[in-house]
Amino acid sequence: MTHKVHPKIFRVKGLADWHSRWFDKKNLRKHLEEDFMIREFFKEKLKNGAVESIEIERFPGKVSIIINSARPGLIIGRGGAGIELMLNKLKSVLLKKKLFDHKELTKKEFKIELREVKNPWTSAPLSAQWVAQQLEKRTHHRRVMKQTLEKILANKDVKGARIEISGRLEGVDIARRAWLQKGLLPRQTIRADIDYAKAEALIPQGKIGIKVWIYKGEKLE
Repeated sequence: MTHKVHPKIFRVKGLADWHSRWFDKKNLRKHLEEDFMIREFFKEKLKNGAVESIEIERFPGKVSIIINSARPGLIIGRGGAGIELMLNKLKSVLLKKKLFDHKELTKKEFKIELREVKNPWTSAPLSAQWVAQQLEKRTHHRRVMKQTLEKILANKDVKGARIEISGRLEGVDIARRAWLQKGLLPRQTIRADIDYAKAEALIPQGKIGIKVWIYKGEKLE
């Protein structure tokens, strides 16, 4: 059996960076669980916010949450009311789990920073989310894959792409896999800048798994 490893782990500090940036030996387990809860909270609240990734940076008495989104205006709301409301709900969710004492949590300063993703079609997570939305609207999977590939490869920065869908496609009894690939995609080359993401689409027959690879050329030191 092949040992599968996430493509990003080979490229950390070379082409990519960690999504959680902090170090604390004493409260490692609690901070990891808190990071997981923060990400799950925003994934649920911002389903239609076109969120690419959520990065967390910790400092003494401060937690900075960086949200990369193609639609930051939708998250901010009128006069920044959306962010304040989400922060209050987040604190109440964390208090219920009782990972830290009430005093420790109230001392922490939570800050949300929004970064705009200018071109969503060069982002694998946003492209995968778009495929999932189209499949949930009952669009044929072959048509969705072709449309997505065309939109991704229309960008000059992209050298190649691959889209893979698996599950009970067209309502068949036995799950199968379908994929389309165009252009270059050297998945065995460590210096290759490949953006990779997974997503899921919920249809009446069950869940459909989606994988997207976007190759943006080689990056040399």
